[in-house]
Amino acid sequence: MIQSPYQKYQQLSAQTATPIQLVLMLYDGAIRFTKLGIEGINERNFEKANQNICKSEAILHELLASLNFDYPISKQLASLYEYMLHRLIESNVKKITKPAEEVLDHLEEMKKSWRQVAGVSRRDAAQ
Repeated sequence: MIQSPYQKYQQLSAQTATPIQLVLMLYDGAIRFTKLGIEGINERNFEKANQNICKSEAILHELLASLNFDYPISKQLASLYEYMLHRLIESNVKKITKPAEEVLDHLEEMKKSWRQVAGVSRRDAAQ
């Protein structure tokens, strides 16, 4: 399969990223696809809404599957990811934006938190 230079760059970025960078990339994707899903609902383009909400759901499933339950916070993250999945499904089935907008808010807040964790990790590695 022929890949564009951008696709090759994305693949290399994912292969060389740290675990925290990978999580941030997943959040970026989930945020982007959730926004596109909301846009699809608002445009009454339900195919666009469905495709993008399903992509966001797939990313949440990946985040859920990657949790390490040796850490207590993983249970809380799992509950939150499952809740967000439920809300995305509700938004997709009912073709209403409010549940997806709620998920978007959660994703953006969680991304900020992970960014802070990444900053702390970089400082620790530098010391």
